[in-house]
Amino acid sequence: MAYEARLAKEYKERIVPALVAQFGYTTVMQVPRIEKICLSRGLGDAISDKKVLEYAANEFGLISGQKPVITKSKKDISNFKLRQGMSIGCRVTMRRERMYEFLDRLINVAMPRIRDFRGINPKSFDGRGNYNFGVKEQIIFPEIDVDKLDKISGMDITIVTTARTDEEAFALLKEFGMPFQGVKKA
Repeated sequence: MAYEARLAKEYKERIVPALVAQFGYTTVMQVPRIEKICLSRGLGDAISDKKVLEYAANEFGLISGQKPVITKSKKDISNFKLRQGMSIGCRVTMRRERMYEFLDRLINVAMPRIRDFRGINPKSFDGRGNYNFGVKEQIIFPEIDVDKLDKISGMDITIVTTARTDEEAFALLKEFGMPFQGVKKA
């Protein structure tokens, strides 16, 4: 029997029936699901120090469990001493089991470690059912060793869903246990 992530199993057994009841879908194929989770980080310091990019790539590898892609600048910006094609960031796109494992760790381990955490903003949807938010410190993830860290930096996290509206996406993420501000846990 193949391995199945805890949240993937919970999605099939608990979340799908709950969303069908809430929105009155006629088939389970209409129920929104999470397609992918993207992590990204822009590193302006990488222009002068290439080691910053290596550290960031290693951190993303530890956090996500897969090798990140180095992003390059698309055009010249003389005020920032930036030339086209320079490496200035990294990103990771997670799908399937790895995505569910990351989401589980994010909700149950990393977010409770954020200082003065009161929940994430429920208004950060993009109008098409995708959710974006930023994390100010990468040290909330237990995979990161604080002693070996040279600089604290954040990252952007995007959760891409198949939901057609923000209301459906909000209900989906709430069922997964995302800690939204002012919303009781499902």
